[in-house]
Amino acid sequence: MKMSSRRRRCKRQLIKFTQHITRLITGTLSSDNEDEEQESTTVRYHPENLEQLQSQTHFSRQELQLLYRGFKNDCPSGVVNEDTFKNIYALFFPLGDSSKYAQFLFNAFDKDKNGSLSFEELVCDLSVLLRGTTEEKLNWAFNLYDINNDGQITKEEMLDVLKSIYDLMGKSIHPRLKEEAVRQHVRMFFQKMDINQDGVVTIEEFIDCCQKDEDIMQSLKIFDNAV
Repeated sequence: MKMSSRRRRCKRQLIKFTQHITRLITGTLSSDNEDEEQESTTVRYHPENLEQLQSQTHFSRQELQLLYRGFKNDCPSGVVNEDTFKNIYALFFPLGDSSKYAQFLFNAFDKDKNGSLSFEELVCDLSVLLRGTTEEKLNWAFNLYDINNDGQITKEEMLDVLKSIYDLMGKSIHPRLKEEAVRQHVRMFFQKMDINQDGVVTIEEFIDCCQKDEDIMQSLKIFDNAV
């Protein structure tokens, strides 16, 4: 199977996952048989920080009200824990082991590092993925690779994330890539990104390199038509 075919399959699955998360937030996962009148009276949205959340996202006030109403219907506790997040993600990559990548993704969403995802965290990241600028999306991607949140990406961190991506693709990759092939892939990317050759990739180096790479820039558009 060609690499382009693998990427297309992965993109399709990621889009489906994003649609699922959107349905989770909007409440359409469990309310397909409810009429609008019944749905509109289920939960009222009166947060004190609505204006702040609106200023932090690309969603309108009305959209945020709708999103929160659905989120509270499906997540009455007001949060999504890591196990639930992993279980949802696993549904979309049944041929591989998605647990490690889901963990990295969960940590990227979990801004306050308290082990659970609030509505605010989910909707802010969803805003970036669906409607963010190129720079916002690249910043988000950088944070995904910066596993220990120290403001820079090491070769080991990049290797861990890429290995987790190959693991989640599982049997859909033929033949299976050996670890040395993945390491070689990382060495190639890292050498390209580490402009000053100091052994780490900064956010500036990451953004500069990505903006010059046509494949990476195209990949940032995979969610544009997700919802």
